[in-house]
Amino acid sequence: MPETVLITGGAGFIGSNLVHRWHRNHPGDRILVLDLLTYAADRSQIDGLDSVELVVGDVQNLELARHLIEKNGVSRIFHLAAESHVDRSITGPAAFIQTNLFGTFTMLEAARQAWAGQDGCRFLHISTDEVYGSLGETGKFNESMAYAPNSPYSASKAGSDHLVRAYHHTYGLDTVTTNCSNNYGPRQHPEKLIPLAITRMAKGEPIPIYGDGQNVRDWLYVEDHCAALETVMLTGISGETYCVGGDNEQTNLDLVDLLCDCVDQRLGRPLGTSRKLKTFVRDRAGHDRRYAIDATRIQRELGWKPEATFQAGLARTVAWYIDRMTS
Repeated sequence: MPETVLITGGAGFIGSNLVHRWHRNHPGDRILVLDLLTYAADRSQIDGLDSVELVVGDVQNLELARHLIEKNGVSRIFHLAAESHVDRSITGPAAFIQTNLFGTFTMLEAARQAWAGQDGCRFLHISTDEVYGSLGETGKFNESMAYAPNSPYSASKAGSDHLVRAYHHTYGLDTVTTNCSNNYGPRQHPEKLIPLAITRMAKGEPIPIYGDGQNVRDWLYVEDHCAALETVMLTGISGETYCVGGDNEQTNLDLVDLLCDCVDQRLGRPLGTSRKLKTFVRDRAGHDRRYAIDATRIQRELGWKPEATFQAGLARTVAWYIDRMTS
């Protein structure tokens, strides 16, 4: 049966990719997008899609959230709306606490009130692997690890994860949480490392690399992440958490080198041209050394696995940004 799905933050990076995927795979469903359209959002990324309606509003507005759920018969909520840039959380943590913590509480409360006495409704909370802190040279994050957030951003997401768990255990709300590794792909705001690097390379500008460039991240192509979210929404176990990773560990320095070569190839430059633009800058405060996800559970229990190779995903990502810069 057709349903009405609410996607908070649906004009942002992961959110807009999820809107496109759900619209493509569930053409009978109606999609409501609740987004405040802050600097990192772009309404044009979801314009022109039939049965998709953008509501400009704040996830901290309980009356609005409950009204949207009740009036439209929303039965599924993907909660992605969040402040997500670690650097900004260091210089301005208040917005992260308000949006990520209080905003999640508000959406949970709106869902609890609107769905009272109903079955078949689900709240999927999208979070980050950064809640687990920093790894050493070995090991990977998994669902049983203790939380140890090290930045205001990750602390705000850790708090929101705990609220989701509490609403399931206290009120019986059907919730599921995912903790994902670093996403990359089309439609990402240019403040993030990969689109920033691509843009700088294309313009021949310096590419900033924090510290010694040896910080390690596990990279997940955004379309694969959205496939995981779809899978968890439809088949995940209520009250559970699933770690979602791409099994693509790269140091920041190696990642930038790969991007340099992709950009040079795309622009027809001699290989090595963009690598000359690498510039090491002072490391950011509290910079976690390594993240890596063990996605065994979601693969074994729900049958999801990433499909894009890192090389193919990077090539598609570079092409998307370069084509928009040169068109």
